[in-house]
Amino acid sequence: MSIDNDDTETDASSDGSSGHCSTPDSDGEVAEEIAIISFERKLDTAREIVAEIGDDYETVDIVEYHGDVFEEYWGEYDCFVGLMASGIAMRKTAPLLDDKWDDPAIVVIDEALTWAIPITGGHHGANQVANDLAQLGAVPAMTTASEAAGKQGVESKAKALDTHVVNGDSTVATNLAVLNEELGPVARLDGPKAVLVGDDVTVLKRNEDDGVVLGTGTVSGVDSQQVLDAWDAALDDLGLDRSDVEFVATGTRKEGEDGLYEAAQEIGAGVVLFEKETLEAFEGPSPSRSKELIGWPGIAEASAIAGGREHDLAREKERFDDAVTVAVGR
Repeated sequence: MSIDNDDTETDASSDGSSGHCSTPDSDGEVAEEIAIISFERKLDTAREIVAEIGDDYETVDIVEYHGDVFEEYWGEYDCFVGLMASGIAMRKTAPLLDDKWDDPAIVVIDEALTWAIPITGGHHGANQVANDLAQLGAVPAMTTASEAAGKQGVESKAKALDTHVVNGDSTVATNLAVLNEELGPVARLDGPKAVLVGDDVTVLKRNEDDGVVLGTGTVSGVDSQQVLDAWDAALDDLGLDRSDVEFVATGTRKEGEDGLYEAAQEIGAGVVLFEKETLEAFEGPSPSRSKELIGWPGIAEASAIAGGREHDLAREKERFDDAVTVAVGR
């Protein structure tokens, strides 16, 4: 199984089969409560930022700058957006920094909204916020090694899977392996089990216990709105909504399907790609012509079953708009 969210590829096997949350262990690249620190003369720009990204976060407050503002609010926010020169933010926050897993993320942005620069906590909210500030035209200036190289670090993989990193110190070694294309697949183990790992093995733990998986098949060239409408209809039938989705699951033959990826981005979910062999091991109960026509089992049900923590269906497949087939796994 491959997990694709900005080029992630991950094998989430169980017993050999391939197949935005704060926590005490790590934050999984999440920022939900943001403070925009702004000089008085830049408050209009700060309000412009709130108007653009405010609905995407639990809190986006504007705090007027004074000499001790970072110290005063340290620990109260996941991320500070400094509407100021990077040198000011660096000098004022450097004495406060302690541990990358606990410190708030810091992003600076200039008054012209040209650059959004993560200074600290790139994998812990700053890259995420900088990307969102791109909606205002700012260029996200990522300096974390994996992102700068166009790759996805394990913290980003964790976010795509709606998980968090349990043993943060391990990510130095595993992100270096990502950079060198040596990490290999992420294995999923269905418990109860006991696992012994070394310092260079990153352990991911799911954030929620009751989320569902959207098994999805599409026609080529599907429109993202068609996908979203199909997902919403399937979820509504179960009394669920987009916030209940852990991730989207499909087959590797749908890799690069723009409409599917755009829809997943819209709901903030990663896309999991299962190999044909895995789908064959989790074939669903409903008949499918795809096996007869192309030799693949029905993608929607098989991927929903393979991706669900219980390997079971909450809702059998249904075809919507002659373009999208959705099954819901649990």
